[in-house]
Amino acid sequence: MVTEAQASGVSLGKVSSVESSPEGHALENKGTGTWSLTAWVSEVQAFEARAVRAQAWETQAFEAQSRASHPKVTPVTGAAAAPVLRQRFLPEKVQVPEEEKSELLVTRPFWSNKAEYLLAQVGYTLRPASLWSFCYLWLHGGGGIFLIIYIFLLFLIGIPLLFLEMTAGQRMRQGNIGVWKAINPWTGGIGYTSFMVCFINGLFLNVVTAWILFYLSQSFQFPIPWEKCPLLENASGFDPECARTTPSLYFWYRMTLKASDSIEDSGPPVLSLTLPLFVSLCLLGAFMLKGLKWTGKVMCVLVSTSGLIMLYLVVRSIMLEGAVFGLHYMTVVKISTIADVNIWRGAGNQVLYSLGLGFGAIVSIASHMQSSNSCLSDAVIVALANLVSMILVTPFIFSVLGFWATQLTHHCNAKNIETILKLVNMGILPPEAQPPQNLIGNPTSIFTSWFNSLSHPIKKEVLSHVSECNLEEQFLKIKESTNFAFLAFIEAMSFIPGSISWSILFFLMLLNLELSTTIGITHSVITSLQDTFISVQKYTKLFTVVVLMLMFLCGLFFTRPSGSYYIRLLTDYWTIIPIIIVIIFENLAVNWARKASSFFPDTANLWGHPMYTIMRWLWSCIIPFVLLALSMTSVFQLSQKNITYLAWDSSISKEVVRQYPSWGLFTLFALSLTVILPIPIYFVYCFTHGIPSSSTSRDKPTISSKSLPVSLQLTPIEEVENEEILQGDTQIADQPVV
Repeated sequence: MVTEAQASGVSLGKVSSVESSPEGHALENKGTGTWSLTAWVSEVQAFEARAVRAQAWETQAFEAQSRASHPKVTPVTGAAAAPVLRQRFLPEKVQVPEEEKSELLVTRPFWSNKAEYLLAQVGYTLRPASLWSFCYLWLHGGGGIFLIIYIFLLFLIGIPLLFLEMTAGQRMRQGNIGVWKAINPWTGGIGYTSFMVCFINGLFLNVVTAWILFYLSQSFQFPIPWEKCPLLENASGFDPECARTTPSLYFWYRMTLKASDSIEDSGPPVLSLTLPLFVSLCLLGAFMLKGLKWTGKVMCVLVSTSGLIMLYLVVRSIMLEGAVFGLHYMTVVKISTIADVNIWRGAGNQVLYSLGLGFGAIVSIASHMQSSNSCLSDAVIVALANLVSMILVTPFIFSVLGFWATQLTHHCNAKNIETILKLVNMGILPPEAQPPQNLIGNPTSIFTSWFNSLSHPIKKEVLSHVSECNLEEQFLKIKESTNFAFLAFIEAMSFIPGSISWSILFFLMLLNLELSTTIGITHSVITSLQDTFISVQKYTKLFTVVVLMLMFLCGLFFTRPSGSYYIRLLTDYWTIIPIIIVIIFENLAVNWARKASSFFPDTANLWGHPMYTIMRWLWSCIIPFVLLALSMTSVFQLSQKNITYLAWDSSISKEVVRQYPSWGLFTLFALSLTVILPIPIYFVYCFTHGIPSSSTSRDKPTISSKSLPVSLQLTPIEEVENEEILQGDTQIADQPVV
């Protein structure tokens, strides 16, 4: 009878001989009852290479779990070991559902290099609307104090949350819908909420791209059409509706939007915007149909071109007249505003919005990076690139707006001179009020010098007939609306010599930035749907075309005469609340999943364990309270505001403030409720059907590579490296124990 030590010694000797023998991979035990590796390989050849890797993953996971639950292994006889080995390695015992097999056959593509990946993330975050809102908050939020608060919140919540989304997508290698199910099944509704918010935003962002394309196409005319009012058909004079307002306002509302007088006035889609909308979707298709590698090259061109144009415009804009006046407001620091809750709320919301958190695009873009990549360094690079871009574009915006306010003040004073001359000639004003007729050079300075030289009674009489032209008041009329930024820049560029080149460069920069953002949004939509409906992955190009056509048809709603009013409703009063709720539950899901320690084990490679500990502490202790405060203050602030919009009144050719109708408010509430409901519904569904959370499921044997714990999942490189090890382990296990 063989003793236990002898059996162990023989077993170890067999293992050593198999490991050292070059023929060990071809061993067969035809005369015994044990399972043959060659027979197993012949059966596995029926599967594709991806299925083989999945079975290797399952084997490794089972072995790891078995070793963890049985630290001491008692030697057994060959008769007892053979059935166990057959159960463990026979392919029919590794059950892979048919839908899992089709999923495993699809290999997830990766970015060609890290530079393309980072530029894709940066390009997605550089949306023109966030650049404008940053400058607006800088101007009306305390100046330099707002910048300090923004940078503080960027490092406190922005970078950690960006790191969280990048890591979730990269480690799980799934779209926005599937990634939160993989982290914790009970929080799977987050992906659906985020998907709906992303899809709705993508619809009207494509319409904004259509606006830019329309203006870009009109910029090649001389003179540019928003520089002067159009003539009537008989060329007897200018259009009276345009004569009552400015050419830029007339072109925006009447020629571009063909805007109705209120949101309740509906109508068919505007034909002049339908074609640009179709072109914008065609551009997205051209950039995305050829695959991720081509999309990465496109993002490099779009982002780098936008940066070069931005640098040129910054240098050129500070040379404009009145630019110094605008730049002066960049240096203003109001210390008292540091205690203003609204400033902190605005800065916090700006951090979330400018980084594009909660939309799912960051998760989807990161899902195409290898798991060994350092997400922490990527998050810092993307956040700092976004901050530098916004700080860089701020002097350009302030300089152009300073020039715009100066030119409007000049025109106001010139118009006052004309009015005073008429009144003097009519005898309404005394001859002493005769103004200077030569205003060449600086009309504002000439008018001010002349006006100050008048006696007090004449000054009072003159002021009763003319409007006061104040440069500072004109500059501070800047509004938060992105439409205002559009109009202010359009009008300012019409005053600049060489307005055609300015317009082409400006709208080309806006087009590149908007396309970069919409590529990220559209990629998130398509990736999430492909990961949910596995069968469409075989027809990626056709499916992309179908999604783009669907977005085109839905986007036609916003090209109607009242479409811009709906866009204003969504951007000003709807988007931010669902986004904050999504981010809150994302943070909760990661903290729920064992404080993220088992889901993100290799993400602190750049700065080591202390930085990773800080991130986990921020996720657990600080960020939840900051997000809760942001949500409460945002809801309170919206409840205190009048839900209004700027509409075009064609009877007086002016912008008027109107309130949204009651059905518009109901639509706003219903839409908010619809996109948020998947979170509690999915939680209740999992709870009532006994679906365990991830912390419970990790203790159970896994049946497919998709359900493996992240700590046991392998990167594609590790798959290749470990295939030989797994084969060697299989052959060792195949040997009978004496």
